[in-house]
Amino acid sequence: MKPENKTLIKALLENSASLQEDILDDTEKMLGTVPFILQVMARRPEFMIFSSLKDFYALRPQSLEPKVAELLAVAAAASAGADKCLKVHMAAAARAGASEDEILDAVFIAAIIGQTKVLASALRTFQEFESGSKEK
Repeated sequence: MKPENKTLIKALLENSASLQEDILDDTEKMLGTVPFILQVMARRPEFMIFSSLKDFYALRPQSLEPKVAELLAVAAAASAGADKCLKVHMAAAARAGASEDEILDAVFIAAIIGQTKVLASALRTFQEFESGSKEK
């Protein structure tokens, strides 16, 4: 790594207490809560700061309105089975202006994709099984 970049990272980490405070405040404003994982990660500022900055910018991309980004987060959390994240992002979507119907539709879209994932894999396995049993 270039020495000037090492210096930048060192300076960033030297301000970790202030950065963590800002990140936790911004997270609470954005999500309405400070997720458990951030609270624990705060014990390792060098991990928490960089991880949180990535997450913040991923959840608030310049190309999407906050409501749309939160509806995508709802669908992703639902399809991943991340129940705690789902609750947080449902509330954040509502705060960003999403209606209950929009949130429900995001969950239904996630369910369809989840179902397709199961069926695509399971039906391929079934086809292999079926081919094998016909050969006997």
